[in-house]
Formats: sequence, structure tokens, C-alpha cells
Amino acid sequence: MNIAIVNGPNLNLLGVRQTDIYGELSFDDYFANLSADYPNVNLIYFQSNVEGELINFLHEKGFELDAIILNAGGYTHTSVALADAISSINSDVIEVHISNIYSREEFRRKSLIAPYCKGSICGFGLDSYRLAIQSLIH
Repeated sequence: MNIAIVNGPNLNLLGVRQTDIYGELSFDDYFANLSADYPNVNLIYFQSNVEGELINFLHEKGFELDAIILNAGGYTHTSVALADAISSINSDVIEVHISNIYSREEFRRKSLIAPYCKGSICGFGLDSYRLAIQSLIH
């Protein structure tokens, strides 16, 4: 199975940014652990702070991968273009969030991408990604 994990803006700062919400582990370290835990899954990782680069990645890989696990960060709540990109590709997309977006500020409680995703997982810390992988392989 070929799965991409795609992280949007500010997620490159995991481990140093708002550690009370997002934890102290960098995503690179977490990704290494995930890769070791799922040796039979071809995991690739992409992160960008630029909306257009995320869309380009979805366009490029969204017709060949089995699935994409997407944490769109702040673009979750603002990007019609990202939602359109998700709706245009063949790969299943699972929306993930580290924090529970429904227990945070009002503006974070609306996801523009959720209607185009196979499912959404939030609030389980970095293990939201692991839960997404498990849902895809089972």
C-alpha cells in the first residue's frame, strides 16, 4: 500500500510550536517511528507552508497513491482551492488534526475539506496519523 502523509502550514514547527497543544516531538521523528511500525506500507511525507504546493502535490500524486493522509493546518478552514483539489483526485484522502478542532476557537470548527475526504480523525495528538493508517490497512 502506498500512502502519503501531507502536512500543511506551520506543521514543520511541530516539537517547538505550542507544545501544550501539539506536543514536543518533531514530525520527522514521529514519521521515522511510523515508518518503522509499518514496514509493509510505503509511506512518503510531504510538508509545505504554501497552498499551491499542497495542491500541486495532490494533483501529482492523487492519481497513483492508494491514499493520502492530510493535515491541511489552517487551510482546513479557508481553502476552497484545496477542497476542489481533493474532490478532483482518485486517491482516498483522510483528514487528520493533532488537536480536537471542535474544542478550539470557533473559526477552527468548520472544515472546508471534510466533505471531500473519506473520513476525519482529530484530537488524538500525533496518533491521529497512526489511526488513519490503521483505518486504511484494515
